[in-house]
Amino acid sequence: MGKLDQYYRFNKVAGINIHLQNDGQALIQLCAVEASGDQLEITKKLTDVTSIGQLKEHVAGKSLISLNLSGKGILQRRIDRVETVDQNAFNKIMPNAKLEDFYVQNFVSGEHSFVSVTRKPEADKWVSQLSELSFQPLLLSLGVFPIDSIIPQLNIYEPETIINGYQIQRNDKGEWLNIKTTEDSSAFAIKLASEKIDEKLLVPYAAAFQLVMTNQLDPISANDEKLNKTLHAKQAEQKLKVQGVMVLGVIFTLLLVNFVLLSWLNTSNTALSGQVGKYAETTTNELQISDRIKEKEALLHTLGWDGGINKSILIDQVSSLLPQEVTLSDLTLNPVDIVSSRVQKTTAFYNRKIAITGNSEKIIPVNEWIARIKTRSWVKNIQLENFAYDNELNTGRFTIAINY
Repeated sequence: MGKLDQYYRFNKVAGINIHLQNDGQALIQLCAVEASGDQLEITKKLTDVTSIGQLKEHVAGKSLISLNLSGKGILQRRIDRVETVDQNAFNKIMPNAKLEDFYVQNFVSGEHSFVSVTRKPEADKWVSQLSELSFQPLLLSLGVFPIDSIIPQLNIYEPETIINGYQIQRNDKGEWLNIKTTEDSSAFAIKLASEKIDEKLLVPYAAAFQLVMTNQLDPISANDEKLNKTLHAKQAEQKLKVQGVMVLGVIFTLLLVNFVLLSWLNTSNTALSGQVGKYAETTTNELQISDRIKEKEALLHTLGWDGGINKSILIDQVSSLLPQEVTLSDLTLNPVDIVSSRVQKTTAFYNRKIAITGNSEKIIPVNEWIARIKTRSWVKNIQLENFAYDNELNTGRFTIAINY
């Protein structure tokens, strides 16, 4: 059983068996149960009630009901094992009858299928009467077969036994071999766990047990689609309620943890506030010093300071790589950058830049010079910004920018 299964299940249900006798008289047995943890307690027992209306005197309204029908009007046949009873299989049980006119229950055990059928109007009549009494029918089963789910709880150890007018024959594996009605009664008192129980209550108890354990076992039930939809909707509603309670529990826990943490943080904050006051003046002084440093760094940048780089070495290296075909006319380190705005003109210097102008009849020597300069480790970037031929001077003028 999963950790949440005991919360998802229906903990209070009632099993009702309506046994229709040959004279048309209905005998009703009821067994109400309540689940708590791993225990299932019988809270109400009724036998041989002759009017369905009497149930309202003993069972609360809105109770969840697992209904079982037996006796007259229930046809039972044993056939070779089939997983699903289709029209072909149904023809072996009731030739020339339409499957859609009947509720069918297929109890598979070993190599056999024990198929129970009843007409839909007959079963719907009992379901409607229970609903009119404000009960909530969720499951429909037929015959004595639901008892298979509770046999491990009974003091039945022999392969052949008599239960409530049925002679049941099973093999050593617990698989059902045959079933027939009998007028004989059980040769010993039947016990449910350690408690004696009336044989007439076994079927309604088994029906109730199936509904409680519907999340853990496949119930032996008829294919009543309307009840199945109601059951699934009720299960979804139950899960939603449980999950809602869990969510509220988690939220409450988080709020509690948040409150504890907030209280602790407030205490810590009070202690830290005193320390913050001590450091406030120091922090203010540090910010003032930092602002002055930034102002001086900006001034150095404006003045074109390069951090102590020996610029003469850079000029010597650039000049030493000059091809014979190229004439150097101007070399400027950190050239002036004039920034204009609506208010004023600001004079600054390009930082870590060399601007070179010169002459060359052809561009090839200039490109060769650029390639030589690139080999120096201190050169970050170099590019030919301009090359134009001067017809008057019969030579080309170029401009090169180097970033270092």
